[in-house]
Amino acid sequence: MSLIFQKINTVSNISVIILTYNEQLHLARCINSLKPVVDDIFVIDSFSTDDTVQIAEALGATVYQRRWKNYADQFQWGLDNCPIRTTWVMRMDADEYLEDGLAHEIKLKLPSVSDDIAGIYLKRKYYFLGRWIRYGDRYPLVLLRLWRKGKAHIENRWMDEHVVLDQGAALVFDGNFVDDNLNNIEWFIDKHNKYASREMIDILNHKYRFLERDERIEDSENDQAKLKRLVKEKVYNHLPIFFRPVLYFFYRYIIRLGFMDGKEGFAYHFMQGLWYRCLIDLKCLEAEFTLKGAESNVEKIARLQKLTGLNLSN
Repeated sequence: MSLIFQKINTVSNISVIILTYNEQLHLARCINSLKPVVDDIFVIDSFSTDDTVQIAEALGATVYQRRWKNYADQFQWGLDNCPIRTTWVMRMDADEYLEDGLAHEIKLKLPSVSDDIAGIYLKRKYYFLGRWIRYGDRYPLVLLRLWRKGKAHIENRWMDEHVVLDQGAALVFDGNFVDDNLNNIEWFIDKHNKYASREMIDILNHKYRFLERDERIEDSENDQAKLKRLVKEKVYNHLPIFFRPVLYFFYRYIIRLGFMDGKEGFAYHFMQGLWYRCLIDLKCLEAEFTLKGAESNVEKIARLQKLTGLNLSN
């Protein structure tokens, strides 16, 4: 019995990469949930002005600081530059944490997976104002968050980037990790305003091809991610602007039973499923006006950089 207990409670040959900027509210919760599972914790910080770095170092993380461009660029830098010595690599956001059941499952199952398994998909639970958003097609969101070193990359996109396996098969674990951001609604609105600019860039880039596009998710084993990307790019983005967010909200809130999530659910599905999507459409409309007369990709990029403040050129 003692040998079994000892085996289950050892770490699982995992390194985790966490990107941060002013995450003092969440980081200790995240790291403490990972400690029973991982060997090494790498924090890539974008020059936080709060106590993020001090918290990370006090909890045993190795911290690097690097100027922010976008999530994909920052995370890929971490994959390429952190001294990862473990077999497995994990992606976590600072406002996420592992439930105890998932931590136990990782320690129990990961050491015995067959050599042909290169990735592990995990199920995400999203919380909004303290409530688990169970409906509206929000759970389970199955994401590749654990993979063998050197067997995956992160998509080079401005928004909605996924980790994609380059080779090997994958499993789905039963346990959950939780996304529960504790910041206020003003922060939520500001974040989604910035997200809308980035998603607008991806939408227009799909149309005009002024930046390189990473389309390797088409070869991924994540059928959920592939289907959602296909529907978004081949169907949703071709519907009339401002009509498509209304249709999407109806799908989430009525057809996918989002109304079962209560008043917090209505607020979330309305803000994230309707308001945010309308904001993206508004920014697309503004950007199309801005791009009128721009013939070269260089000119398109220059105008969009001026409009959004995003560094699109390198």
